[in-house]
Amino acid sequence: MREGDYLRYVALGDSQTEGLGDGDDVNGLRGWADRLAERLAAASPGLQYANLAVRGRVAAQVHAEQLGPALALHPDLATVVAGVNDLLRPRFDADEVGGHLEAMFAALAAQGARVATVTFPDLARITPLARPFSPRAAALNQRIRAAARRHGVVVAETAHHPVVTDARLWSPDRLHAGPLGHERIAAAVAHALELPGSSDAWTHPLPPEPALSGWRAAGAELRWVAGFLGPWAGRRLRGRSSGDHRTAKRPELLPVGAQVALREARTK
Repeated sequence: MREGDYLRYVALGDSQTEGLGDGDDVNGLRGWADRLAERLAAASPGLQYANLAVRGRVAAQVHAEQLGPALALHPDLATVVAGVNDLLRPRFDADEVGGHLEAMFAALAAQGARVATVTFPDLARITPLARPFSPRAAALNQRIRAAARRHGVVVAETAHHPVVTDARLWSPDRLHAGPLGHERIAAAVAHALELPGSSDAWTHPLPPEPALSGWRAAGAELRWVAGFLGPWAGRRLRGRSSGDHRTAKRPELLPVGAQVALREARTK
């Protein structure tokens, strides 16, 4: 296998890696991991890809439920992206979350996989109501960077670039990337992995657009609270998760072309 070629890519994580915000449950979710797999397959046509991510999972659940199956698939490339669901919980321990991530980094790297992850943006730059979570995101990013250094994990530093919090990259719930956002995440990871044809173009800003007036901005915030934040908080209070009774969308290694054909068939 040539340097930079991959034969088995396995993605671990939560809703972002599953692909929420990019497609739907009827026609199929795409998401940044699927998009990255397609980029990988362009350079390595024999690539097989599995996606073990399930929405709503916290880092401890990703560790407990997905690491074992991932190791059983013997990936030569793995992505591990989790922790946002943790920092949104009432109780958050950056050391505990970082510990679960590091355990996954260590196990996959020890088996010979190249491992990649991402840092997280400041949610307050997406919605001002998320300002209390800013210190948590910063603390989690510090743990991710330190653990990555210890285990040779590739980090796509999405936290540093202003375009990452452009509202046009996000779905209406402001918790999941939209199609353009998922494409930028895939491009960021591809760039960090130094895949052929990748570049820092994903960091470039979008064309400027007129800012909302004060009252329109306030109205948008209220609609977001009623339409997304309220229902999300309600599920938390009832001890429910969006991932209840769900399983991984792609638990086995399959050729990347199979997923593209399936998605195209669903949309016809």
